[in-house]
Amino acid sequence: MSGGPDGCWDVVLAWPMGRLGIRLRGEAVSAVGFLPDPVPEQAPESPAAARVAAAIEAYLREGRSLAGVPVSLRDTPFRLRVWQALRELRPGELLTYGELAARLGSGARAVGGACRHNPVPLLVPCHRVVARDGPGGFAGHHDGWQADIKRWLLRHEGLESGPPRPY
Repeated sequence: MSGGPDGCWDVVLAWPMGRLGIRLRGEAVSAVGFLPDPVPEQAPESPAAARVAAAIEAYLREGRSLAGVPVSLRDTPFRLRVWQALRELRPGELLTYGELAARLGSGARAVGGACRHNPVPLLVPCHRVVARDGPGGFAGHHDGWQADIKRWLLRHEGLESGPPRPY
């Protein structure tokens, strides 16, 4: 079993929570999928996929920033604004949904909706946006394996899964 919505990935990597499927559009990442363990790993199918895989593996191993990995995003202007703001957050930097909404002149629920529809998690680090009173949701879920992914990513970046610490 492999694939995203159209059944194919350009590379599938192992990571502590299962597998990561990565799809490119040209030289840029257009989708990242969290896949279960039974999905087989798949070597990069192009030099661009190999570069992305190396960057993600460095993030998983050493916590390096993924801000330089090119992404190809198509959606509403609002979601694109939210995702661009998220790309500016560095590993270890947290915002609440309300704080990000205030920066964008929007509402926290609208920011949460944009996070929920993020096609390239990790590269658009929606896991760095948390609720006032805890980690909040991930991919529209507050429990289960999606929430476990968010908690793992926050711990990996040296952050607690609870509310952000004052800076």
